[in-house]
Parts: sequence; structure tokens; C-alpha cells
Amino acid sequence: MNIAPKIYKMRVGFSVAGCPDHKRIMTILREMVLRSGLPFEPAKVNKSWPRLAYGPALGYKQYSLGEVADLYFSAPVKETDAQAALVKSALDGVRVLCVRRVPYALPSVMNLAEVMQYSVQGDFSFYTPANCAEEFFRKQHIYVSVVADSGMSMQRDLKPFILSVTQPQPDKLELLLQKHADKMAKPEHVIAAWLNIPVPAAEEFTLSELKFTREKLYWRDGEGKLHAIW
Repeated sequence: MNIAPKIYKMRVGFSVAGCPDHKRIMTILREMVLRSGLPFEPAKVNKSWPRLAYGPALGYKQYSLGEVADLYFSAPVKETDAQAALVKSALDGVRVLCVRRVPYALPSVMNLAEVMQYSVQGDFSFYTPANCAEEFFRKQHIYVSVVADSGMSMQRDLKPFILSVTQPQPDKLELLLQKHADKMAKPEHVIAAWLNIPVPAAEEFTLSELKFTREKLYWRDGEGKLHAIW
């Protein structure tokens, strides 16, 4: 009888600063595990790569205080040892905050994350908004204009994605955005809707005077309550 080898799963919380190429976060994590010397479980697509799960991916020029990835190991490793090795091997603005052992059967972060918390900081008056943010986001519909390369535009309603928007201080907004129809809205698009700024359909987009930070990821239980993933 063939017995499948035991696989050990650890959940890593990390922050991202300095706006590394957001499309390289998975590569950065992979390189960190390789540099760490930890006994990784090989990925199915490439046996020389460590198996890991990360997502939803960080957006263009976003910072983060609360990213999460799942790493898989072929041998048991103490949480403290894993954290020390990953801290030492960290690259490109990634800072390891915590490492926890989790049951192998626990859904991956990609499948757990349903709600994302963002902060947006900067001089909003630079864009001369026509309405108070909290008043604007109480509307029944929140439309952003999406413009294609051809010049044609369409209106996308972002209201189903928005759980809450608050403005605790003049230069800061806090957003709570949720999945809808298995999709997510970009916080930059939500703010662009308020500021009446069209967004390109095919290009990466941000607002140069503002800093977008993903602060936390949440999963939602059967009663609709939110729980931080770490």
C-alpha cells in the first residue's frame, strides 16, 4: 500500500513596502523560501520550486501591512525557526511579520479571502472632489468610467463591492471592499469614482498624489461575520 508523504503547512503574514513590482510578489516569496534553506515541498508545476499559495495579488503600486501566504514543507519545522529563516532571506521590501502552523486541510488564503481592508492617504483636495466622501458613498449606485484604448467608455457600478467607506481624518480614507460575483474592485477605481476620474481599461492605474495600503484580509463565516485571516 502506497502511503502519501506527510506535508506540513505554515501561514506567513508579511508586509510590503517600497512598491516592488506587484506582479513579482509570488516570485519574491519563492526566492525567499529557496534562500531560507527550509525543507520545502516541491511545486507540482516545477519540482525545483517550493509549493506555496498567495493571493489575491497585491495591486499596482500598493503597499501592504497584511499580506498572507501559505508555504508547504516536507518535514516539520518549528514556527520560530521558520520565521527566523524567512526573516533572514526576505527580499525587495517584503518584511515577514509572523509564521504559524495551520492544518493542511485548511483552505488556502486564495480561497479564504472575501473582504479586504484598505487605507488611502494623501491630499484629496488636489483632485477637487465635488462631494464629501462619506456622503458620496452613501449613494445607491457608485459608477466609475472605464475607458478603452479605442476611446469608448462604459460605466461600471462599484456599489456591490463596497461594504463601507469612512474618513477618520481629512487626509485619510478607510475602505472595506468585498468580493462580488467572484470578482474584486480595485480601491483606486473606487476612489476614482468619487473624484470623477476616468480609469483606463487596459493599463495599470493609480492616483499619483495618494498612497494605497492594503491593511488586512478577512474571511466570512456562515453567519456573515468577518474574521481576520491572521
